Amino acid sequence: MRRLALLVAAAAALAVPAATTAGGGVTVFAAASLTQVFPKIDRAPRYSFAGSDQLALQLQQGAPADVYAAASPKYPELLYHQGVVRKPQVFATNRLVVLVPKANPAGIHSVYDLRRKGLKVVIGDKSVPIGSYTRQILDSLGITNDVLANVVSQETDVKGIVAKVALGEADAGFVYFTDSRSVVKQTKTIGLPAWAQPPIRYEIAVVRSTKRAAAARAFVARVLSKRGRLLLKRAGFGLPR
Repeated sequence: MRRLALLVAAAAALAVPAATTAGGGVTVFAAASLTQVFPKIDRAPRYSFAGSDQLALQLQQGAPADVYAAASPKYPELLYHQGVVRKPQVFATNRLVVLVPKANPAGIHSVYDLRRKGLKVVIGDKSVPIGSYTRQILDSLGITNDVLANVVSQETDVKGIVAKVALGEADAGFVYFTDSRSVVKQTKTIGLPAWAQPPIRYEIAVVRSTKRAAAARAFVARVLSKRGRLLLKRAGFGLPR
């Protein structure tokens, strides 16, 4: 019971979009998969972590933010063309893995095992990057229909997927490699073929309406700096050239 309580607490922390404030005045809207690493790069900003699509919609509606960082070029580029943000820059890459509970009661050893009827698979909603990337890799592998038939939940960000697998509420879920590292004691990962991996690129941009332009640019510079890149690499992200 004590172990279950700890897992529930950990899952709750993973599933809820995080916001942290430590002064500094700058507000950063960032993809949920950046929850652990961004505060290590800079503790000062106020962070709001959620699905990239949710954050983009908030920015379109005029939400007060100074920097936007997404897990896909789709939304930063869209906002750039709409005049909401300044020119985005790629700052990190990632890859997909299949996450299963540590005990792996369903006996999943390959992504192709997810075609078996009766499995409980969790993926991201198609509107968020993790959901879009998942569908891309399933299409590349030629197993889309069989796997989607086993989907029992579509989450609005990757933290929701991680939480359900860690709690044993699902047999498997598609997540970013970086997010799998936070639950290594409760789960294990199954690799996916490198040739089928979609290009996962994270982009960051300064919001045009910011009244803290200098501070926002300084934050972006810290993310792109040698130290920022080192911390991203330590967190499991890939780095653009």
